Amino acid sequence: SFEKNNRIFTDIPEFDQLMGGGIVEGSVVLVGGEPGIGKSTIMLQIASKLSQKSVNVLYTTSEESYEQIKLRANRLNLQSIDFLLLATNRFENIISAIDGEKLDFLIIDSIQTIYADDIGAIAGTVSQVRYITYKLVEIAKTKNITIFIIGQITKEGFIAGPKVLEHLVDTVLYFEGDYSKGYRILRATKNRYGPTNMVALFEMRDRGLVPLEFNKLYTKYEVPGKVMTIVMEGNRPLIIEIQSLVANSFFNYPRRNTTGFDISRLNMLIALIDKRCGFNISNYDIYINIAGGLKITETAADLATVVSIVSAYKNITIPNDTMFIGEVNLSGFISPVSFLNNRLAQAKQYGFKRAFIPTESKVDDKKGIDLIFIKSILELNNYI
Repeated sequence: SFEKNNRIFTDIPEFDQLMGGGIVEGSVVLVGGEPGIGKSTIMLQIASKLSQKSVNVLYTTSEESYEQIKLRANRLNLQSIDFLLLATNRFENIISAIDGEKLDFLIIDSIQTIYADDIGAIAGTVSQVRYITYKLVEIAKTKNITIFIIGQITKEGFIAGPKVLEHLVDTVLYFEGDYSKGYRILRATKNRYGPTNMVALFEMRDRGLVPLEFNKLYTKYEVPGKVMTIVMEGNRPLIIEIQSLVANSFFNYPRRNTTGFDISRLNMLIALIDKRCGFNISNYDIYINIAGGLKITETAADLATVVSIVSAYKNITIPNDTMFIGEVNLSGFISPVSFLNNRLAQAKQYGFKRAFIPTESKVDDKKGIDLIFIKSILELNNYI
């Protein structure tokens, strides 16, 4: 007979929701991200939270000393540091600690700096990472120990470690974020026990990572080129601010630059504006930025992006309480999007008064927000 998977809550709601409703016992979780983005910080916070639940946690660090961990714990003002700590970069020492204690949780910080004597290679090589991860997965399943593995990646994301071990683990979490504003997005790209493409939003503060308030992801001022939309991350609606700048080009080939938006999608939308709307913007430099360090992959932001570019080109301001939702196809028509009612409910909750949506959309509750149905981007000339 199959046993039901038991879950343990960390009491960090954003993280528990990301995991699909708590951490599954005996699972192996990879937490990847660039150096300094907050991987060790959130693991210390989770270790502290779990230690308050009378579960045995071993935190192994191969990058920091005991004193450094203590300083970090004091800085984070953790309520409990009643967990085991082992500073070593030798895998056999970790195995000995596991055999000598009855553990519930094991945290490996980080996989690239640990080496096993059985493998004749330096730490961080593909063979070392693969071997150690395989052994850790075996330990997790045979001893029912939940294991968190921290994996470092470069800014280009090319390092071999995390890419090699992704298929071995049960859950893969990746940190993204805007360093300048302290925002951190923890994204689940694989989860055998819950939904994928979920995100947890955090803000880095003196006391560590704290849940981010939605309204911090966008600004209150009104300027040309700034347009609001709402995208889905898994089953979660997120309000997004799209910023555009259209400027005279001083190059033979106008520049196209995006931050958080697909460049090929932008080129398609520029061609549509040029062809369908009659605006000659192909000779202008065009820049797109998604506020808050977020990355958009959903086509439901197409309409808002078009409006943002036209707004910047015509130097016209779009009201802050207005939202644009819809996918633009190659004919210039606007296609309906999924989960529209969830998006509109979120928009109402945060005070938006008006929403431009595709004509063929079906809306359950039309109260509380003024809906403007739009069929084609040609109709934008009537409003902008």
